[in-house]
Amino acid sequence: MTFTDEEMEGVRAAASAEGKSLKQYMHDLGVREMHRKRFVAGATSWADKLHAEFDEAFPDEVPPSQRGDGVAAA
Repeated sequence: MTFTDEEMEGVRAAASAEGKSLKQYMHDLGVREMHRKRFVAGATSWADKLHAEFDEAFPDEVPPSQRGDGVAAA
């Protein structure tokens, strides 16, 4: 990996703040990103499954452009 001097200084400071070696910090950063992507995918899937139920329970929260009542967005 290539970093500018300023970037490397920031990475080293972040690793130090977590009490980790640079190697361990970079490893953990990659693992955290992998977990974040899995979380976001799961949350998106969950939200998609509940979208219709939420719209039915809270019809006033549905944007006018997405309502099926024939009213056009302003």
